[in-house]
Parts: sequence; C-alpha cells; structure tokens
Amino acid sequence: MSGPQDHNYIEVARRDKRAQLESVGQRAYAYRYDRTHSASEAVALYRDEMGDDGPEVRVAGRVVAVRSQGKTMFAHIEDHSGRIQVYARQDAMADRFAVTRLIDLDDFVGVTGRLFRTRTGEVTVKAVDIEMLTKSVKPLPRGKTQATETGEVVTFGGVQDPEFRYRQRYADLAVHPEVRQVFVVRARAIQYIRRFLDDRGYLEVETPILQPLYGGASARPFVTHHNTLDMPLYLRIADELYLKRLIAGGFDRVYEIGHDFRNEGMDRTHNPEFTMLEFYEAYADYTDMMAMMEAMLPGVMQHCLGRSTVDVDGRTIDFTPPWPRLPFVDAIRARAGIDILTATDADMRARLAATAESRDALEDMPGGRLMDELFKTFVEPHLVQPTFVTEHPIAISPLAKVHRSKPGVVERFELFINTREVANAFSELNDPDDQRARFEDQIGQRAAGDDEAQPYDADYVRALEYGMPPTGGLGLGIDRLTMILTGQPSIRDVILFPAMRPEAPSAGGADKA
Repeated sequence: MSGPQDHNYIEVARRDKRAQLESVGQRAYAYRYDRTHSASEAVALYRDEMGDDGPEVRVAGRVVAVRSQGKTMFAHIEDHSGRIQVYARQDAMADRFAVTRLIDLDDFVGVTGRLFRTRTGEVTVKAVDIEMLTKSVKPLPRGKTQATETGEVVTFGGVQDPEFRYRQRYADLAVHPEVRQVFVVRARAIQYIRRFLDDRGYLEVETPILQPLYGGASARPFVTHHNTLDMPLYLRIADELYLKRLIAGGFDRVYEIGHDFRNEGMDRTHNPEFTMLEFYEAYADYTDMMAMMEAMLPGVMQHCLGRSTVDVDGRTIDFTPPWPRLPFVDAIRARAGIDILTATDADMRARLAATAESRDALEDMPGGRLMDELFKTFVEPHLVQPTFVTEHPIAISPLAKVHRSKPGVVERFELFINTREVANAFSELNDPDDQRARFEDQIGQRAAGDDEAQPYDADYVRALEYGMPPTGGLGLGIDRLTMILTGQPSIRDVILFPAMRPEAPSAGGADKA
C-alpha cells in the first residue's frame, strides 16, 4: 500500500484529471447509465462461433485494472456479478479515445462495444465508446492480484488491518469480493428463514425498539430520554415480551427479524447492536422448537452452501439431524464434578476459583450467574457439533415453564454450535402468578448484585392474566449463524458496520489515511 504522501500526490493528479474532463464539457459524475448486461451476463452471452463480431453490450463498473499502450488500452471493470475485460483502440473510438487517458483505477465507467474473445481466451468488450460515470479522487488500498493455474484470482496485500476494514467497510467491500460474498450469504440465509416461517403460517410483525421497560433477556440496556413525555426509554434487549403479548392477543404464530441492543462488553461473539430472529407458536412447547431448528437450519445450509457440513476453525460441523440433547445440570456435574441444584454459592465459587481470572469477581457474582459461569467454563468448549443443552435451573430461566416432570429445572434449551450459543427456546411461562413470583425473584437477584437481572413488567403480567395459550418460543442469533455459515472468526466480520471507538482526529482535521 502507498503511504499518505503518495496518496496526496495521487489525489492531486486525479483531481487534475477530473478538471480536464470538466474543461471539455464531460461530466466526472454522471446521473445515470443505461447498461444492457452485467459483467457475468455479458461473458455468458458470447459464443465462439460469433468470432470478432459478437453482440453489442453496454456494461458498467469500477475499473480494477488498466494499462495503456500508445493507441490501445486494456482494462478490467467489475460490478456485483464479476469482471469483464475492455479493449479500446484509437481508430475505433476516434475522439472518444481521449477519455481513456483520464481513467484511473477505481473510476466507474460505462462501456459500449461488441464482444469478442482475445487470443488469450478472454471474453472482452471491443469498445466504441467509454463514458466516465464517477471519478475516484482517492485510491482504494488495493493489493496485487495474481491468477492461479485454476483461474482463481488471488490478492496479496491490500486491506489487512481489521480495524481499517471494519471502520472503512466501503473500502473493504470494494477491494475484497470475498467479503461481499459473506453478506450475500447472510442475506440468503435471512431470505430462506422468512420463507420457511411464512410457509408454516407465521406472520411477520414489528414490535417497539424504544420501550418504556426492557425485558426478555438478562442484559444491561441502553437508556435514552423522551423529551415530550419526559420519561426514560430503553433500546430493546429482546423482542420476546411484546411478541408473547401478541400471542395473548389472538395471533397463533408470529415472528420478527430485527435489531436488539445490549449495553455490554464487546468480543468475538458480542456486538452491542445485533440481529435476532424470534418466533412464537401457540399450542407448542420447547420440543416443537427443537423440531423447528432441526428442519430450519439444515435447510439454511442447503440453500446457502448446497451441503449439510461446513468447515469452521479447522473443524467440520455437520448439521444432519437429529442432534444430541444434553441436560444443563448433568453436563456441569459430568465436567465440573458439582451438582448445581444442591451446591451452595460458596461451593460453586470454590469450584470456579482455580480457573477464574479474578476471585474478586466471583465474590460479587450471585448464584444464578455462578451456575452460568460454571457452564461456560467447563462445558461450552466441548460443544462443537449442534447440541441442544436442555433443562436449565429455574434461577436462570425466569420466562420458562417449570419442567413437567423434573424438579428444580425448566423446559428450555439452548442450541450450541462450534462452542457458541446460537439459539435459546422455552416452553413459555403463561401462569401469571408464577411469572409475577419469577419477576420478584429477579428483583432480589438485582438487589444481590446482578445488574443484568430482569425488571418487573406489570403490563406483561397483566397480559398473562387475560390468558395466553400454551406457547413455544425461540430466539436465533442471525449474526452467530452467519459466522458459522461463512467461517468467519468474529461477529464484526458478519456485521456491515460494527460498533467502533471514535477515530482519533488526524492533523488538521482531515482524513490522511
């Protein structure tokens, strides 16, 4: 990559070319362009029997390679579908050939001409006209490309710094087609999920993002203030309680794909703004939600990747159902040697002490959090293949029904894939008095130091008092699912614009990167 001084020199030269274009009455920034084909469509249109007189096309895209040789120019332009080569000759373009002298890498151009195949075998547009569509005055941080024996184009160098890539995602996307493909896969996964639920009679709905009371998960919220109402509002941490209000209101099957916000730490699997699917079905329970996952996610795999396995972190993940069921309490007992249903807080702290980074943190951790920490420490690292972790303790599951046959636990599962929680589901608690008691217990946990405990939601209890049918519900993390589908190591790699610290101001206040 060039340094800042080189960029300044290049930018001056590019702005000079822009001025030259404008001096002869040519726009450096066009309003529109009538293209007839994408790059891939144009390449597919050509047949060898056409010879040098293939069909005329109008293609457009960003210039990703260019070289001039006297009275000729070769270039490659790229659009969303791929690349196509352009060949320009002065005798074919006459006065219009002058524009080729003002073309730089990263410019957007429109090209009119007939298709032919060069002696090297590449389908190419023989230009009769080239129009400048957008002049790039700042060079993209491109690496060097080299074609392998199989025809694959490999890039060396370019944008390697993760912070640069996340902060200037537009530059990252422009120079890395493989990054664009990650977000194509993400979009295709969401499309499939919508169709899957729509075909099963679910109704897509929208619930409030700004809420007078947050709930539905154990997390700290973002807080804002509504001036007119003179009251605090919270960015939602989950869609759950509003969606279940809709079940109480008479809808049998609802879902929402939307953003949630949690004011928590950031790491490889956490971003303060993230995308969740939540869906709820009346007259179903958590076993029905398991069946939904074992049908939906293999379908997502086939739709996006055309197979049931994916390689992530050097491990092959197989989505072929059925998936194992692993009780939460049994898993901790087997891995940590402690029964969390009978152990005291002191027992759990003692078991964690040998592995904890800070004993002080353990002292401030209430019982429910200690149970969760034992699971994260001793069990999560072993959950590589899709696994339903079931039957969590009541203390850490305030919105799930008590298990119908096992004391001390609820009807709940978390789906783990590649050691990460991907989904969470319940047989939803619909007894208003039980729910009221659970909320009151959460208040006690908050008083004991758990700042992620859920607040008391009187309106939600009132909705349950009117009556909510037996219901199964599930939340699926779209970002974490995309990480698995695309083999990405960080949640920031699957969010187009992840949360970042503010940039340090450069000298003079201008961007010198």
